[in-house]
Amino acid sequence: MAEKTTPKTDKKKSWISNIIFIGLIALVLFTPVGSKLKLWTSKLMATFTPSVQKVEKREKLTDYRWQLTDNNGQPFDFSQSQGKVVFLNTWATWCPPCIAEMPVIQELYNKYRNNPDIEFVFATTDPKSTVDKFMADKGYDLPVYYVQSAPPQQLASNTIPITFLIGKSGDITIRKVGAADWNSKKVTDTIDGLLKE
Repeated sequence: MAEKTTPKTDKKKSWISNIIFIGLIALVLFTPVGSKLKLWTSKLMATFTPSVQKVEKREKLTDYRWQLTDNNGQPFDFSQSQGKVVFLNTWATWCPPCIAEMPVIQELYNKYRNNPDIEFVFATTDPKSTVDKFMADKGYDLPVYYVQSAPPQQLASNTIPITFLIGKSGDITIRKVGAADWNSKKVTDTIDGLLKE
């Protein structure tokens, strides 16, 4: 029987992957062999493919009420995402595992950015000026939203990064704490299946 995933068990399960990614980031940034490790890091990231919940085990998101603002300071109510496939990532610029997974998230976003049936939400509590500088320095153009209220209970976590893939009917298909390879075939096949629902 599968163990029920809760924020507490997610925290326990993700600490190992977070420590590995922090170590890898430190090696890449602070050692002469760092540039050689970049290729190895991307290969290692592929081993952290998130688990897709079996249909019968999926929890349904019942509350979409969550106030955010977009990068232009305009209000965004997360309930506008209801009825779409949602890729939700909560992150911060100071978080090494968040930084480690950003390149593959950008690749995933590039694949689906023009599809009106999928909503990408990158939620943060960092100051806008810090996020703008981070995005410009890294060359990312992900749709960032700034948290204005507490998230729905089902999306709450004390650990980042946390990522959700939510189907059109609200089924939480993936709930992953820690960095992962979000541009894997498993994830894109899952997204494609959810888009067909």
